[in-house]
Amino acid sequence: SSFFYRMGGRNETKVMYFILLGFPTTAELQLPLFSTLLLVYLLTVLENFLIILIIRNNRSLQKPMYFFLGNLSFLEIWYVSAIEPKMVRDVLSHDKRISFQGCMAQLYFFVTFVCTEYILLAVMAYDRFVAICKPLRYPLIMNHKFCAQLIAGCWMCGLTTSSIKLSFIARLSYCDVDRINHYFCDISPLLNISCSDSSLAELVDFILALMVIMVPLCTVMASYMCIMLTVLKIPSSQGRQKAFSTCSSHLAVVVLFYSTTLFTYAHPKLMYTYRANKLVSVLYTVVVPLLNPLIYCLRNKEVRFAMRKTFTCRR
Repeated sequence: SSFFYRMGGRNETKVMYFILLGFPTTAELQLPLFSTLLLVYLLTVLENFLIILIIRNNRSLQKPMYFFLGNLSFLEIWYVSAIEPKMVRDVLSHDKRISFQGCMAQLYFFVTFVCTEYILLAVMAYDRFVAICKPLRYPLIMNHKFCAQLIAGCWMCGLTTSSIKLSFIARLSYCDVDRINHYFCDISPLLNISCSDSSLAELVDFILALMVIMVPLCTVMASYMCIMLTVLKIPSSQGRQKAFSTCSSHLAVVVLFYSTTLFTYAHPKLMYTYRANKLVSVLYTVVVPLLNPLIYCLRNKEVRFAMRKTFTCRR
């Protein structure tokens, strides 16, 4: 999986591919696990595609809130597609190799999508803040141009963060260690198996992770504190319930995504020493993307009504 080359009068090792160990399974469990993971992946893609279709085909959902939701669904289709097809294949395959370039590409796209989702969820929280706390100015503030700029900003931040992280991780040496104790190429296992000094790469990763996680998290918390204060001032209980129902779905998604990823990326190399890291990774790469569309559909009356209308019209 590696070859030697000379550089500066000394031998260096170039890793050609990694072996993803994934989850240890028995022969009897391989087929059920393969079927379950494949079904979950297909359902996740289908659910998010349906949300995009419903938002696009219903005039009642042509609002900033649903514009962001459609972008979240688009993001999550690519987010799961960067990891799950390879993971599903490896359950049955004896050849669990992934090339060095393939590993770096998977890491790049995964980090891009994760970082973009962090910022997008913060943007969605800000949208709810403006809608509830400044309802009269909402159409003026959250106009189409500003919403498009916010989405572009989310993607630019995600792509930039991923590029900086990858530029440090791709330069590390991996010597003869080519086994990754994970089911996809993530930052923490790559830092863990590197035989060169990874302290700078780890520091850069930690600082960027802190910025990408904490700044959006503070935005979400500040937005919901203002929302809570505004909602409590509403005199009728029905009015309070209606105001809070517009952001309850988003709050549930934020809690699920932030809590699972924060556990993993708080200190990547340190946290990787625990086996729980791999199990938590399943939550935010498999379970959370599957649940997000269900949360938005089940808890949002407008989406449910638009869904019934779409399928009734099509029939």
